[in-house]
Amino acid sequence: MVDTKTPGDKKLSVPSKTLSLKPRVETGTVRQSFSHGRSKQVVVEKRGKRRIGDTGPEPQAAEVVAKPAPAAPAPSRPAPPPAQPRNAGSGVVLRTLTEDERSARASALADAKLREVEERRQAEEEAQRRAVREAAERAEREAAEARRKAEEERHRHEDEAKRKAETEAKKRFGEGEQPQSAARTGTAAPAAPAPRPATTTARPTASAARPATTTQRPAGPAGRAPAVAAGPDEDEGPRQIRRGPGGAARPAAAPKTTHKPGPQKERGRLTVVTALNADDVRERSIASFRRRTQRLKGHASNEPKEKLIREVTIPEAITIQELANRMSERAVDVIRMLMKQGAMHKITDVIDADTAQLIAEELGHTVKRVAASDVEEGLFDTVDDSTDTEPRSPVVTVMGHVDHGKTSLLDALRHANVVSGEAGGITQHIGAYQVSSPETGKKITFIDTPGHAAFTAMRARGAKVTDIVVLVVAADDGVMPQTVEAINHAKAARVPIIVAINKIDKPDAKPERVRTELLQHEVQVESFGGEVVDVEVSAKNKTNLDKLLEMIALQAEILDLKTNSHRPAEGTVIEAKLDRGRGPVATVLVQRGTLRVGDIIVAGAEMGRVRALISDQGETVQEAGPSVPVEVLGFNGPPEAGDRLAVVENEARARQITSYRAHQKRENAAASISGMRGSLEQMMSQLKTAGRKEFPLIVKADVQGSLEAILGSLEKLGTDEVAARILHAGVGGISESDVTLAEGFNAAIIGFSVRANKEAAAAAKRNGIEIRYYNIIYDLVDDVKKAMSGLLAPTLRETMLGNAEILEIFNISKVGKVAGCRVTDGTVERGANVRLIRDNVVVHEGKLSTLKRFKDEVKEVQAGQECGMAFESYHDMRVGDVIECYRVETIQRSL
Repeated sequence: MVDTKTPGDKKLSVPSKTLSLKPRVETGTVRQSFSHGRSKQVVVEKRGKRRIGDTGPEPQAAEVVAKPAPAAPAPSRPAPPPAQPRNAGSGVVLRTLTEDERSARASALADAKLREVEERRQAEEEAQRRAVREAAERAEREAAEARRKAEEERHRHEDEAKRKAETEAKKRFGEGEQPQSAARTGTAAPAAPAPRPATTTARPTASAARPATTTQRPAGPAGRAPAVAAGPDEDEGPRQIRRGPGGAARPAAAPKTTHKPGPQKERGRLTVVTALNADDVRERSIASFRRRTQRLKGHASNEPKEKLIREVTIPEAITIQELANRMSERAVDVIRMLMKQGAMHKITDVIDADTAQLIAEELGHTVKRVAASDVEEGLFDTVDDSTDTEPRSPVVTVMGHVDHGKTSLLDALRHANVVSGEAGGITQHIGAYQVSSPETGKKITFIDTPGHAAFTAMRARGAKVTDIVVLVVAADDGVMPQTVEAINHAKAARVPIIVAINKIDKPDAKPERVRTELLQHEVQVESFGGEVVDVEVSAKNKTNLDKLLEMIALQAEILDLKTNSHRPAEGTVIEAKLDRGRGPVATVLVQRGTLRVGDIIVAGAEMGRVRALISDQGETVQEAGPSVPVEVLGFNGPPEAGDRLAVVENEARARQITSYRAHQKRENAAASISGMRGSLEQMMSQLKTAGRKEFPLIVKADVQGSLEAILGSLEKLGTDEVAARILHAGVGGISESDVTLAEGFNAAIIGFSVRANKEAAAAAKRNGIEIRYYNIIYDLVDDVKKAMSGLLAPTLRETMLGNAEILEIFNISKVGKVAGCRVTDGTVERGANVRLIRDNVVVHEGKLSTLKRFKDEVKEVQAGQECGMAFESYHDMRVGDVIECYRVETIQRSL
């Protein structure tokens, strides 16, 4: 603080309450002179600084900052008097400083000195940054000035070109020699362009912006001068003085402007200044400049761009918008091209692949055609590397006629008893088992197929996945129709055949007859000089079973069966069913690779993740290699028997494949139901079946194979007059939805090896819906056949009774005309059907109303006798007509 009452007084005083030291400050005044005769008196303070180890105070140097005008220096302070005791001249004795106080003061002075050095360093860095900033601003100003000059030069050239164009126009229209017309139109002669006046708002240079700074350093104890605060400037107003510790006071940097330096627009609001400067050249407005920019951009957009040539992927059907996006073209252009071809389309219309390819090639693009079926590429039949293959077990299919002992033979090989569990003693499901050879220990996979005629598809499916076919023929029965069918399946699959002549233990067994009958179907056994191996076996006595296994192993060695077991699995669905506790279950024969728990699998239109694998012995396994039959749990729904199974890499691929297959399945079903127009034969068959009666049915079976066989048998029962209409077919038990569907169509429900649940049975009883349960396919087909036969129209058969000739016509009152006739052959019965024939032309058909012999009504008249006849509702009879009498019999038909 500054004590204005006692300046320069440094005596100590003791207040009434506390003891304090007055500040060690000396003050003085300095008069500063400014332009225009102004001056200002500035108070200057001088503070002293105590040095460590000095007895008296040491004055601190101060700096004097003045304006460009020289200012009178402050009077120097006289030298301090010699040090005197602190209590000299006063009656108060001051205590001396303790060591702690002295050390605290020393540390404070040292901290102050460090702080002063740090502030000086910061001031130097600030000065360097300010110098860099000023250099950048200077360069920016120079660049702005260069741009301004270039703009003025461009404007000058434009004005010159405009004047030349006006002069040329005047000369062209003959106005160059008429200055009067130019004066009337207000067009002055072009004059030399006056140089543009420099704008008055240019930024001043750095030297002009900052006033000169004078630093006065009067001599003092520390070599510092007092700091003088500068007063306000006339042009720039008051400036702030930024003082650095221990350094010279410097003016603060001028505030930055937000706008870029450059020439200002002269045109603006109408004011006194703009009105007085109306003769100056006016620049273009901002709106005009914007319009000019838009015109230039518009011309640039109309310039031809570089054509992008793309490879366009075109599926079987694509929308116009998607095609335009793939070609990077406008959809309007695509529609315009279609309109040129005479087709009117919208952007959302779907076009075929040929039209899309034509458009894409016309626009210069290359086309890559793809089909929806491409999603299945690489799913099956990938060639294995021969270095990674290893031997695998053979797959043997047992085929033959029904009741020839196929399952019994397989039970003897497996030491099991499957036959006892079969309904009716016949196999109605396809099964897969593994048997170990007693000699070599190698495993052989057996597939058991049904022998009934309805299971043709099962036998074909078994022959498709097999390596060797064992043809079982009963020695006492010989070659039967299903035996011939099995031979044909084996030949179509091109697999070797081993003939097993079974039941040789029976007394009427004739193996030689079997070998002879096989020759009729081009199967020549080795004993007859052929290549087909034959073995005489007895499943009941287990005779020659080891020889049969030896022949199978020998044939497998000849085939040299190898595969890669480390690749993703491929297989075939042998059978599929819907288990109430486990869900969809599929019996799969793995053909290549290894199927593991957790794999994502696809079979037909169904997908899933393998949750469990169960072997043929009922054991849970973690993986199944090649030629291993397993039950697979984890499908979303039961796949169809015969579908090929494959492991895919992710669920997205599986979903894509199954969606495509489901779409194809729906399209095929819709085409078959709607009866799409096809060939001429198909149209004729549709005309034949247009009025036939239908027998509605709902069929539920235990497995897909049995359901397939039932549907095939029912389809064969149909004729042109009556056919079975399958409303719904599926695997699993009979549910309430099945009963509801049957109620809506008045249909019957057939359950094959399945039962209806409690709710479905109650609903069927309540609604009067009949549910028939079957375990044997024979009985099912026979009952449906009888029921369909009831829908057939009965056959009407005519039986000729006799003929009579009219000899005379009599008119009888209350009766009408009566014909007197003689029976020529046969008999004539009352109530029988008659025809009246005149000149070999039938003129009337009806019934006899009256048959009399003399005056009595009789039932019949024999040949050679005369009688009287009258017709019902017909009286136009003539002499010489012939009456033909016959009886119509109704005969019920059957399928």
